[in-house]
Amino acid sequence: MADARTRGGRDELATVIGLYALGELTLGEAADRLDISRYKMRDILRESGVQVRLGPESAEDARDDASNALDFE
Repeated sequence: MADARTRGGRDELATVIGLYALGELTLGEAADRLDISRYKMRDILRESGVQVRLGPESAEDARDDASNALDFE
């Protein structure tokens, strides 16, 4: 699973995994809290048996994402 390179140690890792599993953190937020890449965080979550959420969760979220992308200057 995770190694000593994760900031905060095992307690912080367990907290971040739990918050992600509850939907309180995004993949990027979880990775940032541990000071690791999103790819490493994805691997840690998979190794921990947590389903990784990718992309919008609903059609409304997808429309919002598309609208935001079109408004980007």
